[in-house]
Order: sequence, then structure tokens, then C-alpha cells
Amino acid sequence: MPQFEIEGRLVGADHAPLVIVEVGINHEGDFDKAIAMVDAAVAAGAEVVKFQCHITEKEMVPTDMKPGEISDERLWDIIKRCELTEDEERRVQAYCREKGTVYLSTPFSREAADRLHAMGVPAFKIGSGECNNLPLLRHIAKLGKPIILSTGMNDLASVRRSVAAIREFDVPLALMHCTSMYPTPYEKVRLGGVTELREAFPDIPIGLSDHSLNIWTCLGAVSLGAGLLEKHFTVSRSWPGPDTPISIEPDELSDLIEGSEAIWMARGGGKTRLPEEQPVIDFAYATVVTTAPVRTGEPFSEANTWVKRPGTGPIQAERLQEVIGKAATRDLPADVHIQPGDIEGFAA
Repeated sequence: MPQFEIEGRLVGADHAPLVIVEVGINHEGDFDKAIAMVDAAVAAGAEVVKFQCHITEKEMVPTDMKPGEISDERLWDIIKRCELTEDEERRVQAYCREKGTVYLSTPFSREAADRLHAMGVPAFKIGSGECNNLPLLRHIAKLGKPIILSTGMNDLASVRRSVAAIREFDVPLALMHCTSMYPTPYEKVRLGGVTELREAFPDIPIGLSDHSLNIWTCLGAVSLGAGLLEKHFTVSRSWPGPDTPISIEPDELSDLIEGSEAIWMARGGGKTRLPEEQPVIDFAYATVVTTAPVRTGEPFSEANTWVKRPGTGPIQAERLQEVIGKAATRDLPADVHIQPGDIEGFAA
């Protein structure tokens, strides 16, 4: 199965799902809140905590546009307010390292990508809005680090072009199915997209970047082979923050990490009988027994023969009809397991 590595952590369907904890800009540009987010994520078991690297003037032109139903505030004002300085980003990165978790960040411009590269991030997470931004994809891919690419707002043909652009530079790549609706109604999540991406790109690890409420769809994606999961995160939904309404809290993050690993471990296999089931077989199965005394030469019938637990007798219940009608070769008391030799003409 396809896999790649982020700071020694193997990522792919053959490994426990990597949960990317998306703080994003929920800190609203407040360094202390960013640190509190890291603490809460680490306490919940986070392996990767991800932020967003915004240099507003480099990623957009001045605009009065508002981000749809997400907020009544101007997009420019939101992004500008939520910026962290390069020094603050480096301090957050150092704090993540101190806490034993991986720091990732999403660049939204060439300059942001170069800043993160200079900071030594181990990989780039690219948002759906840049999925078809081929110039930026090529610029980031040139930096030679693994890329995790979200694919919301793009169809399979568009994703193919993006993958081709990144593959020009031979860097490890993962793709995240995503629906860019905030929140995403369950019927719009389309977990079939995980399957479709796996079939279209069998040599690329596939994951889910999810904007629905709760953690259920992420857990469902694991059963379909998702090797990466991403959810927006906040210390509390009572805190302000652009993505707070669709973010999970620490207890939900803990459940997501534990639950996704449990589902990953439970995947696969087949409908076979396990050796470990034998102790239960011994008491739960039924085998053929007498229910009344049977004399030599007397035929076994449902009046004197039936099936009972435990399953330690030699003739299993499914063979009862092979016994009925045949004669006993010796006297048998009631409530004993019938042996093959007790039955005239019985094929053991």
C-alpha cells in the first residue's frame, strides 16, 4: 500500500490514521491562544497540530468581499486579524517540538511557502482553495517536501492536473477528499470520494479533510481506507474564531484519535473461524446427545436424540439428521454425547 513519512511517522492505509489537528486561524492572531490550542491538542493525543501561514498582502488583493455565510466580516479583515508574525510562528513551532508534536502549516502564497520552508517544516498541507493553483503547487513542490493536498471544490479531472503538476518534482504526495461547505451536511460529505480517489490514484495515500459536525464521517472514512484525517479544532466552541462553529473540542479529538485507530485495526480480514474462538465453540456449540435411554438395536429418533451444549461431543448439531433413523450399537443412557461408534453405519 502507498505510504510516506513525516518526521518518522509512516502515513498510509497500512498504518493507523494520522489525525491532523487543524487549529488554522482559530487563535485569531493571539499567540497565547495559539499556545493554549497546542496544549489542548497534545493533551488529547495529537501527533500533528496544523496552523495557517497568512501574509495577507501576498495572497490577495484588497477586497471588500465577505466569505459567504461563514462571516459578515470582510475576508481581508479576517485574514489580517488572524495573522501570526514569523517570529510568533517560529515560537509556536518550537513549542510544538517541545511538546513532542509535529508542527505543520498551510501556506497561501509563495512567500508563506518560502517562510515555512525556511522554518524547516517537514511537510506542506495545501488547502482546497489552492488545489488547482498550479503555479503555487509547482512552487511548493520544488521545495522537495511531502505534500498533503485537499481537493474540495475540484472534480477528478482537476485533481489529475494538480497531481501531474506535483509529480513533476517527484515529492511524496497524499490527497484529501473534502467538501468545502461550512458546516458540511452529512449528505454532502460524499465518502464515496475517498473510494474514488483511492481507485484513481492507487499509489497515493488518501484521506478525508472534514467540515461536518462531530467526528462520525471521519470514522466512516477510515473503514474505506482513509489513512489521514483532518478536523478543525478549538479549546472550546465558546471561544471566538473563524472556524470555531465547525471545530471539535478536546474530548472529541481524543475520541477521534482512539476511534479511528480502533476502526483501522478492525478493518480487513474475512469470514473465517479463528483459533481464538475455540474456547467459546467448546461451550456455545451444540452436539448430538441422547435425551432418553436408547437400547442396542433401537433406532435413534427425535424422541430420544437431540442436540445440546456443550460443543465437546464428536458429532455436531448440523449432522443430526444423519443420526436419526440409524440403530444404536450399544445401550446408552440419557444425556450423553453420542459417539460415531454408537451408530450403526454412521460415517465418522
